[in-house]
Amino acid sequence: MKKIFLTFVFTLISMVSFAQNVWVVDPMHSSVNFNIKHMGISFVQGRFDKFDGKGVINGNTLDKAELSFNVDVTTINTGVEMRDKHLKSADFFDAEKFPKMNFVTGSITKEKNNTYILKGKLTIKDVTKEISVPVTFGGVTKNQQGKEVMGIQTTFKVNRLDYNIKYDPTGAGVAKDVDVNLYFELIKQ
Repeated sequence: MKKIFLTFVFTLISMVSFAQNVWVVDPMHSSVNFNIKHMGISFVQGRFDKFDGKGVINGNTLDKAELSFNVDVTTINTGVEMRDKHLKSADFFDAEKFPKMNFVTGSITKEKNNTYILKGKLTIKDVTKEISVPVTFGGVTKNQQGKEVMGIQTTFKVNRLDYNIKYDPTGAGVAKDVDVNLYFELIKQ
């Protein structure tokens, strides 16, 4: 009986120590930003006001993490209502038909210090492509409510033409490459 009890205890401890934790994006402390060259001489900056995401993570590192993020395209915000309306149209995001962009990890590889290479699938409009992005892991701490929070960020480029955003295909007025900056704080559930 003692052996059965000890086996049960060790099995339970093993299951708990290898348990994966779910983390969700805290929108109050996160942002999805972009900038794109305009007319070859200046930049237009913008953001998406609504997004969500989660991670299934072992321990307090990104090793073997499974991450997924969604962006509500209808919330694009460049600070100019007329431009935002145009960006939501079929010329750009076609937000009525494709209201969300999403990213799902395929693999994650640890580099030096707190950096990782995240490979996954990015879907914009009706196109899904494999991308690879550098991610900086900010670490884990506790917030004012005593909950564990984790910080990650990434900066990468996306060629908009690869995702059927074909307005001005020459890139003379609106550049082909978009700089994307993501800052996420995730809360352990």
